[in-house]
Amino acid sequence: MPLSIEEKIGEVVEYLHRANDILVITGAGCSADSGLPTYRGFGGIYDNRLTEDGMPIESALSGPMFQSRPEITWKYLAEIEQGARGASPNPAHKTLALMEQKFERFWILTQNVDGFHSAAGSKNVIEIHGNMYRLNCTSCDYQKTYTDYSHIKIPPQCPRCEAMLRPNIALFEESLPEKQINTLYRETQIPFDLVFSIGTSSYFPYISEPIWRAKQAHIPTVEINPSETAVSHLVDTKIELGAADCLTEIWTQYQSQH
Repeated sequence: MPLSIEEKIGEVVEYLHRANDILVITGAGCSADSGLPTYRGFGGIYDNRLTEDGMPIESALSGPMFQSRPEITWKYLAEIEQGARGASPNPAHKTLALMEQKFERFWILTQNVDGFHSAAGSKNVIEIHGNMYRLNCTSCDYQKTYTDYSHIKIPPQCPRCEAMLRPNIALFEESLPEKQINTLYRETQIPFDLVFSIGTSSYFPYISEPIWRAKQAHIPTVEINPSETAVSHLVDTKIELGAADCLTEIWTQYQSQH
């Protein structure tokens, strides 16, 4: 007989009691309770529709498009930022920040570009796709953090040299940031003894690989996601709940027993 949600949460609490080193992989579902849409990469708010410019969102938000028609890329970057404007970290982000303080080694690998993990207080965060609020000049070394895009002209120009600014994110068809890749490689060379996948479809190989490796090493794995994903069939415990409610309940039970 399949386990109930309560029994699955109990399993995860037991995993936590035995864990010292934890890796948490997060995607858009972790920010859903902040009012942000869930999506694969940047594009799920388009629900597999073409953009109004007649192209997939992955094409609009690609490196080649930014090189040839940056105004198109910036149009949809601004649309996504506007949808996130005014949002803030939710209980999922805050719970993960509390967990980091309790375990010997605790890392978050996130695909999200909203910066909410750091804003909630997490220190060990690998923003593998970057952060959309840090803008860099494409020509000189100017960079600045903007809390939102409402105060800048789209597409924005560098105030120093008038070249185009761009967010410090990896667009589709671009390489991942070297610093973040190096940190991920360094940390995953040391085995974790518990791996979470939270709110991500695990579409990209570098997101699903830690789950595969944990499975092969007989390390407990947990998925928190209402939907079926690329790793659902691999994990030891799959909880079909939203991130905020699930993590809050897991942490409450853990603390009551610890």
